[in-house]
Amino acid sequence: MSNTEKTVKDIRRKTRRKHSTEEKIRIVLDGLRGEMSVVELCRREGINSNPYYRWSITATRGNWRRLSMTGCITTAMSGTKNH
Repeated sequence: MSNTEKTVKDIRRKTRRKHSTEEKIRIVLDGLRGEMSVVELCRREGINSNPYYRWSITATRGNWRRLSMTGCITTAMSGTKNH
């Protein structure tokens, strides 16, 4: 890997936005409400539609824990803490 490629990769890694679990859940729930199109929602949130669809599939399958980077969240459904 050339020095230029390494520099570009480092910049991309540092500028990638990391979304909290709460943000992911909020965005998915906003999309499920259907008040605006997914394209409009993603544009408003500044994300590509790919992560939105990945998060929504994960959430609708009941895998809220997978949305968490830490693996410890309180689900909106049950109000219990998952570890």
